[in-house]
Amino acid sequence: VIKCKAAVAWEAGKPLSIEEVEVAPPKAHEVRIKIVATAVCHTDAYTLSGADPEGCFPVILGHEGAGIVESVGEGVTKVKKGDTVIPLYIPQCGECKFCKNPKTNLCQKIRITQGKGVMPDGTSRFTCKGKQIYHFMGTSTFSEYTVVADISVAKIDAAAPLDKVCLLGCGISTGYGAALNTAKVEPGSTCAVFGLGGVGLAVIMGCKIAGASRIIGIDINKDKYAKAKEFGATECISPQDSKKPIQEVLVEMTDGGVDYSFECIGNVGVMRAALEACHKGWGVSVIVGVAAAGQEISTRPFQLVTGRTWKGTAFGGWKSVDSVPKLVTEYMSKKIKVDEFVTHTLPFDKINQAFELLHSGK
Repeated sequence: VIKCKAAVAWEAGKPLSIEEVEVAPPKAHEVRIKIVATAVCHTDAYTLSGADPEGCFPVILGHEGAGIVESVGEGVTKVKKGDTVIPLYIPQCGECKFCKNPKTNLCQKIRITQGKGVMPDGTSRFTCKGKQIYHFMGTSTFSEYTVVADISVAKIDAAAPLDKVCLLGCGISTGYGAALNTAKVEPGSTCAVFGLGGVGLAVIMGCKIAGASRIIGIDINKDKYAKAKEFGATECISPQDSKKPIQEVLVEMTDGGVDYSFECIGNVGVMRAALEACHKGWGVSVIVGVAAAGQEISTRPFQLVTGRTWKGTAFGGWKSVDSVPKLVTEYMSKKIKVDEFVTHTLPFDKINQAFELLHSGK
């Protein structure tokens, strides 16, 4: 058993608490990882807020991490002690019907137990002050050591800087893949990206790499425009600058609507606007943002009858074990940006400050 520091969420709506936790050794087909760096994501904040119906407490959150394998359980063959790895919240077992289908990346092998905050055998590897602590998204990267299923880990280039590539565990991969894999953006196309946070910037990067000729960034926070343009946005607009609905503004700006739109916020009203900003006959709108539980999307069916397509994406459609090492290689060869997404680097005990920066849009 390893004793180490972790940021524990004891209950919903309260700040994280840095505690000493005990991390049990990995059982069969499990891997224990020394986490070197982790990022924060709105999904962690959403569960911490108490709005997530799958949220269990007390829990160790975090799902964008990178580290070194400390030890492996019986039967683990894909990684060994000392390997550099990224934990994966969407695993890839290679055996289930989802893994065998090229149309999806949604491996279902450990979905039920992962959603309940436990390892595949139904138990937790974390204890603190004598209490069992739940796992989160199969990763729990807000701990100096974590245990994950062996199908939830990608071995990456040992030379990669872990404080940067941890972002490929969720946000950057999600946005980049939404443009390349889900929308399949074509050269010369016009795109609109709603929400210019990390995921939105990654979508812009993907659209640019795919050869889009016009990329319109949309956000009410104008402080984000300069960064969006650095990533490839050709122009940025705020919905608050016009009395008309944003979809009407976009349809006028683009002679009938955009070829591709992306919702990167998780707001169902914006999802509707993103669909309706698409061009009649061929426009495709991709939902990337995760809306709160119980919310529903709406539009007039005629929007779809007249040739628009509504799609969704999780982790950018990447089959995780296969794709994450390739994304790291693309970053190492300077094909994709990663360093530019990092605005602040903080010590682990300042993790609550990181969430404050996230919520303030900084």
